[in-house]
Amino acid sequence: MGKPKKKSLAAQADKYLCYQKSVQSPEHEVDFFEQAFKDEFGRKPKTLREDFCGTYAICCEWVRRGRERTALGIDLDPEPIAWGTEHNFEPLTQHQKDRVKILEQDVRQKNRPRVDVLAAQNFSFWYFKTRPEVVEYFKIARANMADQGIMVMDMMGGGGCYEEGRTDKRTIKKGKKGFRYDWKQESFNPVTADCVFHISFRFADGSKLKKAFTYEWRFWTIPEVRELLEEAGFSHSYVYFDREDEDGEDTGEWYRTEEYPSHESWIAYIVAVR
Repeated sequence: MGKPKKKSLAAQADKYLCYQKSVQSPEHEVDFFEQAFKDEFGRKPKTLREDFCGTYAICCEWVRRGRERTALGIDLDPEPIAWGTEHNFEPLTQHQKDRVKILEQDVRQKNRPRVDVLAAQNFSFWYFKTRPEVVEYFKIARANMADQGIMVMDMMGGGGCYEEGRTDKRTIKKGKKGFRYDWKQESFNPVTADCVFHISFRFADGSKLKKAFTYEWRFWTIPEVRELLEEAGFSHSYVYFDREDEDGEDTGEWYRTEEYPSHESWIAYIVAVR
């Protein structure tokens, strides 16, 4: 008998680990939550609710930042929650673990305690495709926030986001342990704004983890979302972009603005104040 065939790197890969390495930056997210809250209220926040939390890496980073901080994560899918429990939650100290609570439920439910910061990251609320659905979610989100509270959502846009077949490729480290991250715009319907995106991973041996994650969303725009937030009862909202240097490169300095260049693609935050 011959030697057993060696598994490809794709076959050995953990899609959630690849996702966290290529897409998520919990440290940055928590930094931004702190900045946005302090910009509005002049103090540091203590309580967080992470809607659509998935592997709840942000919740875990949140409680690492202070002994008085608590985090509540909400998600319907048990698979990423289980992965997050093993890989993100278990490394925490016992005192940190005691301050994290995860609920497997629809985000459109009211829970207590109400929080300083409610986050819906990675374009997750785009899952709701109609205005009534989004307004309903925003109303419930607002009810889950403290009187002095903010809701944080990231947004993407630019003409390149509407091009079917467009793929953004990015190498995550190099060598045998490295891989390439591919973000593909599969389809976009200009009549309904329905869109489909895929995340795939390519490894050093040429193997691929195709369509590791698929997203079927409505492509919402910043002005639409701000109008829906106002309809849901939020007092006001702000838009934050990453400040560019003289060469047009992002500096990591996020600032409020009502104007921004029409780039081919961009990422922004909307911060809504209860």
